[in-house]
Amino acid sequence: MDIAISSAAATGVKAGTLVVGAFADGTLTRAAEAVDQAAGGALSAALKRGDLEEKAGSTLLFPALAGVAADRVLLVSLGARTALGDRSYRDALSGAGRALATGAAADAAVALVEVDVPNRSLPWRVQNAARLLADAAYKFDAPRAKPPAARGARKAVLLVSGDATGLDAAVRTGLAIADGMALTKDLGNLGGNVCNPAYMADTAVALGKEFGFDVEILERADMEKLGMHSALSVGRASYSPCKFIVMKYSKGGAAKPVVLVGKGMTFDTGGVSLKPGANLDEMKYDMCGGGTVLGVFRAVARLGLPINLVGLVMAVENMPGGNASRPGDVVRSMAGITIEILNTDAEGRLVLCDALTYAERFEPACVVDIATLTGACVIALGAHASGLFANDEALAAELLAAGQASGVRAWQMPLWDDYQGQLKSNFADMSNLGGPPAGSVTAALFLSHFTKKYKWAHLDIAGTSSVSGDAKGATGRPVPLLAEFLLSRSETAAR
Repeated sequence: MDIAISSAAATGVKAGTLVVGAFADGTLTRAAEAVDQAAGGALSAALKRGDLEEKAGSTLLFPALAGVAADRVLLVSLGARTALGDRSYRDALSGAGRALATGAAADAAVALVEVDVPNRSLPWRVQNAARLLADAAYKFDAPRAKPPAARGARKAVLLVSGDATGLDAAVRTGLAIADGMALTKDLGNLGGNVCNPAYMADTAVALGKEFGFDVEILERADMEKLGMHSALSVGRASYSPCKFIVMKYSKGGAAKPVVLVGKGMTFDTGGVSLKPGANLDEMKYDMCGGGTVLGVFRAVARLGLPINLVGLVMAVENMPGGNASRPGDVVRSMAGITIEILNTDAEGRLVLCDALTYAERFEPACVVDIATLTGACVIALGAHASGLFANDEALAAELLAAGQASGVRAWQMPLWDDYQGQLKSNFADMSNLGGPPAGSVTAALFLSHFTKKYKWAHLDIAGTSSVSGDAKGATGRPVPLLAEFLLSRSETAAR
């Protein structure tokens, strides 16, 4: 979606749909009041009748109101006025975005950024509006015999009054983050027969060429020379060879880089420890950690942020077969730590550990890994928050704050040595499985053995990277969280 800033009056702007807001108690925003007066009280009368649900994000469409230049007016609920905050503001924009994405109008004017969200600046409101509206317009280009007819708004203006200094930059930031989310969604939504390790590697190479950053693809032989036998053990039975993607974005001078590590499991059958058949198609989303790294790189490169960023994506497919790893096998990681494989479906940690060891060579400022790692995290936190584990409290605080600012939240989980005993092995330095209790914690503790030389955080996105049901698809999370984290770091460095 193309989005711009305009200072036009709400009643006079020519657009397919004009979006204005109202609170649950019937109070109209300034733009909505102007529309209501021009239209002879049509909005306030509808509110008195109870035509608009009180829940933030609910919508009511008015066609061709007298005195208003727009073809239609979309009234959006902002929820209770006393409860106005980040969530209700975003819910209102998301509701408006969904209505615009499925409506007949080809363009829109949105007068919601005038809402004074407590403790949030106008640039913050504009950035979030641009990102949410663009994200709502996302449509996966699914292969079909007959493509559906194009529908929905592809252009929008955000109506503001007063000083608009810096708002164009806020729009660009929001659109860049939405663009990164779209790439992450596309990669996740593609079937495993298309988005395999080679496809992810090709996508990274194309990104590097488009934006001018360095990309190196390490093949199986390269990984063997490095001693990445843990990661290679996962992809042994697949016809699609493992690919280790290394991306380097260097616009931060002499500063130490932030390193992002992504689990790129392009399909996970569980291997010999075969998963149940129900919902097995959703294992194509097991690469969303790697897809997130690619999406963040797209957003950062599009914005030209003055930072140094390294992206490491271990792209692997976990399949059963005559050459597959077996429960009871012992493998040696790049760090030299030996691992007893108790379950081949606990494979994410086996690929991440070698990538985390490889990250040491960059002498990073910090490392953040992103992975759809454990079903246990879904049980613990559901679909609303990603699990956050960290060996540095300051880094954890940064990521939690970025989650709050972006609305893509994380919740910090314990990383205590009390749980280490669950990873003991009689036949190796450690096992790859800690049993059912605290499964997300023991998985993070496994990774922590490979992160002793730097500040590190782990985001378990198993519950947040995709949704099931009628709205099935990748979510693009946590691209906004990580983009906000990197924006904050680049702003701090610039001061």
